[in-house]
Amino acid sequence: MVNFMDVKTKVYLKISDSAIYSESFKKQVVAEFESGRWTKNDLQRKYSIGGNSTVLKWCKKYGKFEYCSPPQIALPLKDQQQLRIRELEKKLKEAEFKLMVYDKLIEVTNRQLDKNTLKKIEARLSESLQQLPKEK
Repeated sequence: MVNFMDVKTKVYLKISDSAIYSESFKKQVVAEFESGRWTKNDLQRKYSIGGNSTVLKWCKKYGKFEYCSPPQIALPLKDQQQLRIRELEKKLKEAEFKLMVYDKLIEVTNRQLDKNTLKKIEARLSESLQQLPKEK
């Protein structure tokens, strides 16, 4: 259902329950609000404007004053710590799983080669570290 309505400077197209207001109407509402004679709720009742934040959005867009957004609510420190603990526990499980996979890989390699691969790797690492120049 489409309704056209013109009441003084209030021009909008009503499509079901949402309305599209003209820019001049929005500016008029903002001017009335900023004059201090009307509250946001008064203007919403006077012009049948829906939505709790509609007038405030218009004020931010068309108003002369600076309208700040409400501060974001931060998580309490305890919640942040709990999130960090969960994150670290997840990383620990991943690291433990990788270690288990590497241990199994070395075990299988040792069985197939019938040698101790881990000792060879440790020996090569030790040799490489000894060849590095020592810091003074």
